Amino acid sequence: MVDYRPIPDERDVFHEYRSYAFRPEEGVPAYDPDEHERPRATLGSRRGVYETDEADDAEPRCVCRHYWLESRVREEGHRTAGLASVATPPEYRRRGYVRQLLARSLAEYRDRDIRFCVLWPFSYRFYRRYGWDTCNRIVTHECEPSVFSFATDAVDRDAGSIRRLEADEFGSLTPAYEAHADRYSLSLEREEDWWRYRVFGGHERDPFVYAYERDGRVRGYLVYTIDGEMGDRTMAVSELASIDHEATLALLSFCHDHESQVERVRLRVPAGVPLRDLARDPDEIETVVENGPMVRIVDVAATLSALSYPDLDVSTTIAVEDPLVEWNEGVFELAVAAGQADCTRLDGRSNAAADADVRLEIGALSQLVVGFQSAEALERTGRIETAAPEARAVLSTLFPQTDVYLGDRF
Repeated sequence: MVDYRPIPDERDVFHEYRSYAFRPEEGVPAYDPDEHERPRATLGSRRGVYETDEADDAEPRCVCRHYWLESRVREEGHRTAGLASVATPPEYRRRGYVRQLLARSLAEYRDRDIRFCVLWPFSYRFYRRYGWDTCNRIVTHECEPSVFSFATDAVDRDAGSIRRLEADEFGSLTPAYEAHADRYSLSLEREEDWWRYRVFGGHERDPFVYAYERDGRVRGYLVYTIDGEMGDRTMAVSELASIDHEATLALLSFCHDHESQVERVRLRVPAGVPLRDLARDPDEIETVVENGPMVRIVDVAATLSALSYPDLDVSTTIAVEDPLVEWNEGVFELAVAAGQADCTRLDGRSNAAADADVRLEIGALSQLVVGFQSAEALERTGRIETAAPEARAVLSTLFPQTDVYLGDRF
């Protein structure tokens, strides 16, 4: 048996575990509260699992950090947990501590009425074993700055201006971010601390944040660092948000303006940003598509009951397999009427799973719910079974595919 609890006074141990797990090549630097407990590092809540039969001052066997967030799913905000810094020292590995940490974390999320958990995995295969799955793709374009000359030629420079912003001005970016976030499921609702310490603040150095202003208001912005040494510099853009096409062009033109300063521009954006369609020389752009973060439903009954749905009357039964928590294992009846839903687990029915309209694992259901995968796509890849075409049609209507993009790293 293990005890799962907060880590309030063992921050040096948390620092040691995390450093060894994610940056072992750098060694484990001595813990320094002034360096390692800056505001960025203190966001979220630390947790650990401990052996119950050991002294109270024993070290944890495994640790993690929870970020308490809110994300947009189906155009409404839902409480979401960001899971990060899962780390186990080598002497405690292969004993099931991570599994217990994940299960106890989900239990805490459930107690807090949290609907979704998102994470950035070190290994997709590892977290798929426990019910998480990919929720969006990350597209990275890399090219010489000259490739962005098309934007400079197209933009009206007299219509707006570019200026650098400091963290105290984060509020002026909100309209542009909201317009960007409205396009994507799982985008985060950002609070002041997130803006200050996750957007304007970096791990080792703070990024540059530049905004495009038109008619006295911010219409778009980008967040970037300059990486590398002189003669081999890259402008690495981690976020680009804009209200309209004109603002997008102005920001891409700003990248072109760095032609004398950097050799490459690396642009990390949602798949829907049409850079290759806009560029005159798309063959000069190196584009890489990668899996992004992963998502998991915390509680099937509570989450499916809380979502918004199309205005129709329909019901279906869904058999769910969950490898980690028992409350998501079984058959659920989802009844939707006038856009409102009620989802309940059916207990005590013999052969309920075999009789269900739909059968799938929790990871596939999570992808379906947030809009990353359609019912048709999941069926083509063998990740969903439907009793009849009508059952698939019901799922497609209830959970249409939509654009999903969570780009915030934590």
